[in-house]
Parts: sequence; structure tokens; C-alpha cells
Amino acid sequence: MKTALQDGSTQGQSPDFGDVRAEFRALLSSCGIYDLSGRARIALTGGDRSRWLNGMISNNVRDLAPGQGVYSFLLNAQGRIQGDLHAFNRGESLLVDTERGQRDKIWELFDHYIIADDVEMTDVSDTIAAIGVTGPESRSVLERAGISVPELAYMQFAELQWQNIAITILRAGEEIKESWQIWVAPEHVNTLWDSLVKAGAKPTGSSALNLFRISRGLPQFGQDIRDRDLPQETGQARALNFSKGCYLGQEIVERIRSRGAVHRQFTAFTVEGPLPELGDKIQADGKEVGEITSSAILPLPGGDRAAALGYLRREATDKELTTGSSRLNIS
Repeated sequence: MKTALQDGSTQGQSPDFGDVRAEFRALLSSCGIYDLSGRARIALTGGDRSRWLNGMISNNVRDLAPGQGVYSFLLNAQGRIQGDLHAFNRGESLLVDTERGQRDKIWELFDHYIIADDVEMTDVSDTIAAIGVTGPESRSVLERAGISVPELAYMQFAELQWQNIAITILRAGEEIKESWQIWVAPEHVNTLWDSLVKAGAKPTGSSALNLFRISRGLPQFGQDIRDRDLPQETGQARALNFSKGCYLGQEIVERIRSRGAVHRQFTAFTVEGPLPELGDKIQADGKEVGEITSSAILPLPGGDRAAALGYLRREATDKELTTGSSRLNIS
């Protein structure tokens, strides 16, 4: 099986399949399939696991029912984002899922804050293989492959049997609408992949997934979200819970909320002119008002369109925006 990586909000390097335009359009209009086995996964066990993790990350895991998950940030004491992750309640353990490149930093931060807590960490990355499918036909593809898709809310998962193989099916984040993950033991991942491709899923690589991410205005940690950024600047309200109580960096997050705004906001743009590059500055009235963090030419059905993501100061949202010789329009 050739592999591709990953779901819309987090991506990594992996092979493409020879036709990025067709792969991108499959994600938009039919069903793209991609491999998620390269992600890092940490299992948390012990009697204090829920209370402890709830005090570490920005979303609420204390009240997660078994079979549910959340997207969250890991912050430092100054409220700056150190990583992003998904946390799932698997009953006897919590599963933390993140990009492989973030694994060491998250592991070190977790380990630093486990003091007298009954919490044990285990790296289970090599014991869980995962495949993603995204696109308006993805549910139909799953069903044609013989997977009975239950009614699930976003970030909810269920344990199933498929061809006498134990699998877990997850309805992925609501920002992508029709998007699913299937977790399976590594020895069965090729069988699952081949069945889904036979059912109509198009193998999809990193380049197409990155285009899809940009088309949806989704920030990627390490690219659009850096360790100098504050949570509310990213526009990812789904990563925050304001009623859960104290956690690392919570004081800063609450102070920003009580004051009502941040000075800049993650923003999606359409581009008229040459495509800007990472780090290019955004100008308005001769002043610097933001920066570009991602850009791409999107091969949309109606024709190619230049798009960019970045941060923009709030007072500039109604001004004429430029970067280099290009004009930017807020999407």
C-alpha cells in the first residue's frame, strides 16, 4: 500500500499519487483516502488520568463520555500554544493523537507535569494504524466496502467488526463535514485500504491534502500555528472550553476572553496577482498589518484560484490589503 498523510487539520510529508489536481477534486466532490498511520499516539492510564489531562490542555476531557473526543491546545504558562492534539476517551484509557513531529515535545511536557499523579504514559503509535476518508461520497464508500456506518456525532467513535477484524470508526472534525477515520491493527491496514479503494476511494497524498486544508481555511500547527501564537488568535474556538476550570495557561486565555478581543486574527484570503509566500507581510495604508502563513493555487472546478492564509490585525479588516504586488480579499 502506498501511503498518504493526513486529515485536514494536521498534515505531514508522504507520497503523492501522480495527479494532485484529481486527488484534490476527489476530496471536494467524491472521496479521497489517505493513510494516518504515521501519527503519534499516547495512551494515558491510571486513576488520575482524566483529572490530570483536564488540567493540562485547553478543552474539557473530564466530562468526555467513552467513545467521544475533543480537539485541544497544549499551552505554556504564558498562554502560548505549544502543540495541538485530539484526546479520546477509550474507556480504560485516554488516547492522545497528534502529529509525529509534535510527539517528543508533548511527551516531555506531559512527563514534566506528572508529579504525584496516578498517570502512566505509553507510546502506542506502532500499535494503531489509521486510514482517513474525506469527501461527500465517503459514507457511501465505507458502506460499499462493507462497513456499517453508525450514526455518530462529530468527534464520536464506535467499535465495530468488519470481515472478522476489529475496527474503530471515528467521525472526524466538523470543520470538514464528511470526513471519517478508521483505526485498525497494523497487520490489517492493507486489507482495509484495498477494500476502500475498490469501493471507490481515490488514493490521496500530502500535496492534495494541503490544498484541501487551505481551501477550508484550516491552520496547521508548525505552519500557521506557532509557539508564539495565542489560542484566540487562531480562530479555533473548538479547542477551548471556558467552564472547565483551571489548566496550564488558562489565566491568559480567560484574560483575553474577558477583554473581548485579540489584536490579530487568523484569516483566509483570495489573492489577485502573484501568489505570496510564507512570511510575506500584509500592508494597508502603507503600514504592516499582518503576515502570510500558507498559500496555494487551488485547482477548483470553476478554474484555478490563488488563496492564502495568515494573520491580520483587526483594525485592518475593512481596508485595502496588499502583499507585494498582489491584492488580498478576505474570504
